[in-house]
Amino acid sequence: MNPHFFFNTLNNLYGLVGIDAKKAQKLILKLSDMMRYSIYEGERDFVALKEEVDYLKNYIELHRMRYHKEINVQFKIQIEDDCSIMPLLFIILLENAFKHGAQIDGVVAVNINLKVDENTLNFTIENSAKNNENSKKGIGLENIKKRLEMVHPKNHFLEILQEEKKFRVNIKIPIKNEE
Repeated sequence: MNPHFFFNTLNNLYGLVGIDAKKAQKLILKLSDMMRYSIYEGERDFVALKEEVDYLKNYIELHRMRYHKEINVQFKIQIEDDCSIMPLLFIILLENAFKHGAQIDGVVAVNINLKVDENTLNFTIENSAKNNENSKKGIGLENIKKRLEMVHPKNHFLEILQEEKKFRVNIKIPIKNEE
């Protein structure tokens, strides 16, 4: 978990405690779940996809709390059977989507599609961005490229597209079904 995100979330929670204690308690539990997942599950080779999805949903909910502008997040999930994937693969892309989306004027738009078919996981994330705001050369994107090559050498698809006012990443990887 990005330390800057963690620090800002704690500051926002501190302020929320006096305004809406019940909501603050709920969000503290989400933050705690995220920390636990990052520490313990992040060390594993593979995790259940549904656990990874829960982690991403918690991140989105915490981000909505701390943003002071309108956020439109669409997260479409099509998973019939659970499968295993490497942990914390998509969080860097989600962090980048919020980071770069927040720098535009108007509503921040983040669209995520996650679909698992017979033996492939398809993940697409698209966010609003200023022209050339996201960079194909960022350290997060380089880390994703390296992780995919280590775990799925020559057996994955990664596409990074900078379009006018949009940034999109597509990933396709073979899945390992839960037994």
